[in-house]
Amino acid sequence: MSARKILFEWVMQPGTGKAIELLAGQILRIEQVEGLQCVDFNCFNLHDYKEFMHCGRTRTVHGFNPSKGTFMWSAPPRERALLYILDDTVGRNDVLFPRCSAYVYESAYGFDAHTNCHDIQAEAQREYGLTPDDVHDSFNLFMCTEVTLDGRATITRQTSTAGDHVDLLALADVLAIPNVCGADVMRTSNFGLKPIKLTVFEATDADLASVPKTPILKSQRTPKDFRQPLIKAERALVRDATYVPEFVNVPLREDVLRVTLDADEAAMLDGLRLPVYGSDDASALRDILFTWWEERFLGAAQAGAPAVGDR
Repeated sequence: MSARKILFEWVMQPGTGKAIELLAGQILRIEQVEGLQCVDFNCFNLHDYKEFMHCGRTRTVHGFNPSKGTFMWSAPPRERALLYILDDTVGRNDVLFPRCSAYVYESAYGFDAHTNCHDIQAEAQREYGLTPDDVHDSFNLFMCTEVTLDGRATITRQTSTAGDHVDLLALADVLAIPNVCGADVMRTSNFGLKPIKLTVFEATDADLASVPKTPILKSQRTPKDFRQPLIKAERALVRDATYVPEFVNVPLREDVLRVTLDADEAAMLDGLRLPVYGSDDASALRDILFTWWEERFLGAAQAGAPAVGDR
């Protein structure tokens, strides 16, 4: 593989972040200098900040701990792959926990002044005119989390060492904003704060060729498709007296499809039906059919997720 050309280098000190214009075809490496440091990461479409990396969509597609070979997706209705995780030497990242904030440290610890991810992020992106309200939930690099059997998310200590890194390949022009997580009183960074190195590379042909194809679909909408494409300048929300509802795909149509089962098929239905449906054969059969469809065409672990790869 040919060597990548270095375009930019920076070391983030604790308490700081850095906004970086990362163009399509460039790679941002986020690297441990000493190890054991969590990094919060946000990004926006460089040409339209209303499109941004969305942890919820990313979590739906790739699970709680996305790593090498997965994408960072933007929020609906755009739902585009903005970044591809080209490399990840640790393989532990988090999209469950929100960024830490000043409120967290004051309410839980009694610190009315403490470094925190929200304030760091807000200051870093202020260079590009974005406000604290524009900060969104972060992709937490190197952060180790688990979900307990009773459904609670927990943070565990991490094991990253000097030189460990995550390489993010931009698939669109983005404003990438990593910051050094300020959680020095939590297990997030093993109760410490350490610097993080940032390097921007020009991707090689091999890097670009390694990215799986993602679908381009009619339902991925951009402002040209919006009935209201203008960004509000006023903060207060005031009802538009001229508003007339125009919901998409309305009115909905429901067609009745009659299904005849023989004795063996009826017995199979009774054996597979879920108790929640009682004697409602139609709902029980519908559940069985769509459960099979999810497993057959989506994969049980990615039900409801957009397809990745050749269709």
